[in-house]
Amino acid sequence: MQGSREQTPAPTGQSFRVLRWQRRVNEVHLLVRPGVEEKIRGEGTRWHFHSAMELTWFERGSGVRFVGDHIGSFVAEDLVLLGPGVPHYWHVSGESRGVSLQWDFPSAHPFWSFPEARLVAGLFRDAARGVRITGGAAQSVRDGILRVVSDDGVGRLGELLRIFGCLSDGASGEMSLLSGNAFELQDVAGRQRLMGEAVRYLLANFRNPVRLGRLLEITGMSKSTFSRQFLKHSGKTFQDFLLSLRIQAACRELKETRRPVLDVAVDCGFSELSFFNRCFRRAYGCTPTQFRSHKPSGSRPPQPPEGP
Repeated sequence: MQGSREQTPAPTGQSFRVLRWQRRVNEVHLLVRPGVEEKIRGEGTRWHFHSAMELTWFERGSGVRFVGDHIGSFVAEDLVLLGPGVPHYWHVSGESRGVSLQWDFPSAHPFWSFPEARLVAGLFRDAARGVRITGGAAQSVRDGILRVVSDDGVGRLGELLRIFGCLSDGASGEMSLLSGNAFELQDVAGRQRLMGEAVRYLLANFRNPVRLGRLLEITGMSKSTFSRQFLKHSGKTFQDFLLSLRIQAACRELKETRRPVLDVAVDCGFSELSFFNRCFRRAYGCTPTQFRSHKPSGSRPPQPPEGP
């Protein structure tokens, strides 16, 4: 997984673009209009960012979502709004299906000359941390996305504005900030690529002992430069990033298997059960055993915080 700055030009004569995938997030089609598609290279499986805002809906699939310094599990119907320059990546388990809308409306864009635009200005600023949309607002937005996919011309633009209206009307409890810090990376593709290499290595090796020296070899950076750049691009130190990967993997194991907690801990890179229990409690507010033993009773099982 190399990091990169994704180019997001809208089709000629259109103010935003509509992307759809049917199996994998890197096998994407640009929907020029109903019945007319262009295959493009998708960046969803790479640590990347772009100048456009993005609204992404996973109609099917599950995995781990990376948004700024946030690392968290997601399942089908996940809906996330991202601001420009926010580094993100979807680590999907198996096949998936979904739609992304991307638009680039900087401060000088004519959109902001409409008085009604101020109603979404605050939410768009919050998108610098990534916003997860749930509840009735999410359902309205998902319905709007489906209409965007099937419409064309002015009608398609009208549906985008309708989606903006759904977002502005959403209750505060339906909008959750993901990243603990705001991000707006500029054109730093060279170092972004190197950070992508580091993240790829951590994703492939988090179950094993990971040494800083190996990451310095991969990026060709000094210890101080690497530490500074990794924190800038991911919002976490590499140790905290690694710990988050291990906790998320353990969470999935506890949900999906009946393996002993000790085996899960060791397999996810923890050498000591006591340390694993402390880290898990800090992230989820309960022990791994309590998390696993939760029985549906009208309340939700213990959940990790949406931030770091």
